[in-house]
Amino acid sequence: MSRFDFSDAMVVVTGAGAGIGQGIAQAFHAGGARVALGDLRKDAVERAAAGLDAERVFAETIDVRDERSVEAFFAAAERALGPVTIAIANAGIYPNCPVLDMTVGEWDRVIETNLRGVFLTCRAAARSMTAGGRPGKIITISSGAHASARLGAAHYCASKAGIVMFTRVLAMELAGQAIHVNCIAPGYIKLDGAVVPPDFEHAMLSNIPWGRFGTPADVAQSALFLASPAADYVTGEVLAVNGGAFAGRSYLPVGGPKAR
Repeated sequence: MSRFDFSDAMVVVTGAGAGIGQGIAQAFHAGGARVALGDLRKDAVERAAAGLDAERVFAETIDVRDERSVEAFFAAAERALGPVTIAIANAGIYPNCPVLDMTVGEWDRVIETNLRGVFLTCRAAARSMTAGGRPGKIITISSGAHASARLGAAHYCASKAGIVMFTRVLAMELAGQAIHVNCIAPGYIKLDGAVVPPDFEHAMLSNIPWGRFGTPADVAQSALFLASPAADYVTGEVLAVNGGAFAGRSYLPVGGPKAR
């Protein structure tokens, strides 16, 4: 249950068919918001919307890489639910491939989805807000990978670092219109159906002081905060949601290495 009241809000969430995006959409809906769920996969976004109050939900496909698709989605969502007041640019992909084996097509697919998609989503939301003279909240979803490299993820890490700087610039440009722009950088989030090597998960878990993996609900609660009046003096910031994984190295013995 949301601790915030979003009964006057219209919220757009991209990548809402599963995982973090679905969790964010559910949390805003629980807080009373009208929610527009967008995803490239029609069956996924329809399933995600099926358990929500149909009178406060709009669900449709969107290709965040495509300018016309994004603009059409926002127009249809606003016809159905009213003007957007909160937008969550969440859609993204995270394939793995070493640079020497990576094709231009693989690089472009990640950058176009993760970075161009955020640009197009945020631009559409900001244009609607400014045209209507409305204050608003825009939240981008980056990753801990924006600041911590991962083997095989050059395209992904580059896209997530780009999202952080895009967020900061947009926050500066929109402050005069009372539009807040912030970023959430999740750590390792455990997603249903994701197949991850056990050794990788063990290594990740060993460096999380909180002692567990994150969930979509953890990210959703942070999105609710940033979209609420409680964060009205916060803009251009990156909120890490990672159980303390960036606090330091926690795999050393207590007391650290012995002096020599």
